[in-house]
Amino acid sequence: MTEIELIRKLIVDKSGAFKELVDRYQRLVLATARGFVKNDEDAHDLSQEVFIKIFQSLDQFRQESGLSTWIYRITVNLSMNYIRDNKKHRDASSLDSNIDSNNPGDNSSRKISLKIPVAGWEIPDKELENKDRAKFLHQAIDSLPENQRKAFVLHKYDELSYKEIADILEISISSVESLLFRARKNLQKKLWNCYKKMC
Repeated sequence: MTEIELIRKLIVDKSGAFKELVDRYQRLVLATARGFVKNDEDAHDLSQEVFIKIFQSLDQFRQESGLSTWIYRITVNLSMNYIRDNKKHRDASSLDSNIDSNNPGDNSSRKISLKIPVAGWEIPDKELENKDRAKFLHQAIDSLPENQRKAFVLHKYDELSYKEIADILEISISSVESLLFRARKNLQKKLWNCYKKMC
């Protein structure tokens, strides 16, 4: 079923077609939410909020953008609201620790591979170093100004094009380029001292 066919079906039978919408976009919403909150449990909570918001707002969807663009926009906005309202996301030590690799919504590019220590064994120094780097990187991303963070997460985690990000954030492509340029510069400054110590 194409996106246009799904929209038509939703217009005719909102409740009946909504399960199809959830099935189709659940991975997208969960992966995007996880890119912002870094915690699988929070991402699942947030994705439920997103689909509730989508269901309540379907009548307001004017088809001025694609359905997926609209869903991305809702997910990004609710993610930022969730972050402001739930400070626990800042505890990067829980970083993806409970993501099930068999989860169909899992995005392995977001996972940090860490070996679980067995009794009597120790995590190699390199593993600890990678964990520390990942923690510092996510803290640095979290500290970016809001619009830079949105653009960076959508580009680096969701691998969206500048045009797609521009549509989602409702800004120009040149603005996206500027946001990503400033985000990279800010991250370089924040990470420099960390890498200087750990590399």
